[in-house]
Amino acid sequence: MEDDAPVIYGLEFQARALTAQTAETDAIRFLVGTQSLKFDNQIHIIDFDDENNIINKNVLLHQAGEIWHIGASPADKAVLTTCYNKTSDSRVVSCAAVWRMPSDWETGSHESPDDSAHNPQTLELLCHLDDSAHSNAACVLWEPMGDGKRVISLADNHALLWDLQESSTQATVSSTATLEGKGQLKFTSGKWSPHHNCSQLATANDTAIRGWDLRTMSQIYCIDNAHGQLVRDLDFNPNRQYYLASCGDDCKVKFWDVRNVQEPVKTLEEHSHWVWSVRYNHSHDQLVLTASSDSRLILSNMVSISSEPFGHLVDDEELSEGEDNHQEEKGKEPLKDSVVSTYEEHEDSVYAAEWSSADPWLFASLSYDGRLVINRVPRALKYRILL
Repeated sequence: MEDDAPVIYGLEFQARALTAQTAETDAIRFLVGTQSLKFDNQIHIIDFDDENNIINKNVLLHQAGEIWHIGASPADKAVLTTCYNKTSDSRVVSCAAVWRMPSDWETGSHESPDDSAHNPQTLELLCHLDDSAHSNAACVLWEPMGDGKRVISLADNHALLWDLQESSTQATVSSTATLEGKGQLKFTSGKWSPHHNCSQLATANDTAIRGWDLRTMSQIYCIDNAHGQLVRDLDFNPNRQYYLASCGDDCKVKFWDVRNVQEPVKTLEEHSHWVWSVRYNHSHDQLVLTASSDSRLILSNMVSISSEPFGHLVDDEELSEGEDNHQEEKGKEPLKDSVVSTYEEHEDSVYAAEWSSADPWLFASLSYDGRLVINRVPRALKYRILL
């Protein structure tokens, strides 16, 4: 019997980095990276047992430094990337690297759950994703649905496309793009589009959002003042190739059609502080999660701009041609957008929210005090979408 009640796990460390384990489609598993200045930093592997509604955790050491961003390989469950800070010559540098979990991290931990916490194993470094010319990585993006051989790192004002070879122990830069303009330009975040044969990237810097063609490393669109303040996060609609969501320090979440960037298609103003994270559900794109420094996580049903605006699939071409083309939709209004739920289990800034890669109705959120909360889409809405 599934229950809609949240399940809460405390890491005992500050944390802001969260990802689902993308290559794992059977077990519900999330990876969390800690931010501790006093102790060795850790990756917590969080397994959610949804039959018994309990969390099992394993801990791996990440001694390189405090973790600001984490990404999981789409092809190999054991491989991940982190962006982390380390101090060298009394200044802080941001680095990026590819890591492998020890092959036996799962063994024996569940018999005595405290064991892994007392004697944690260490991540194995596969390769660094920075060179002397490019440091200060903000994030690393894996090629969506790829074979785990291509990543992009955003570092200062450079987007670097890397090829990973020799089982990810070697990384070479195959091409780069540079933000041109006045002042100290630097990328804050980005998203690799799953559409167009994975040939496009969207990036955020300051208040702008830019689209890039990865085949030529040239800019294809620019939304100059996408938000009134810093843009914090981006996500592509998994089912509508031109639709992109963004969020930022102006407390807003905006939805864009990148073919016409003059105006957002929709704007949400439900949060009362900076919005750090926006995530489309991987299967049902009307479901959108947003996480904010107002300590809240909001699940919205953005059905009017989804691939199912009338409650069933409509393809992009039909939608673009205007509604008068298809008779059966005459007199039928698109379904109304709404806030489904506001989650109040956090007491600190919620820096990340992620959908599970194994269960489309389940998601995790992480606040800075190290509290991880697992929630489900309310059952009534789930059945309304499915039936």
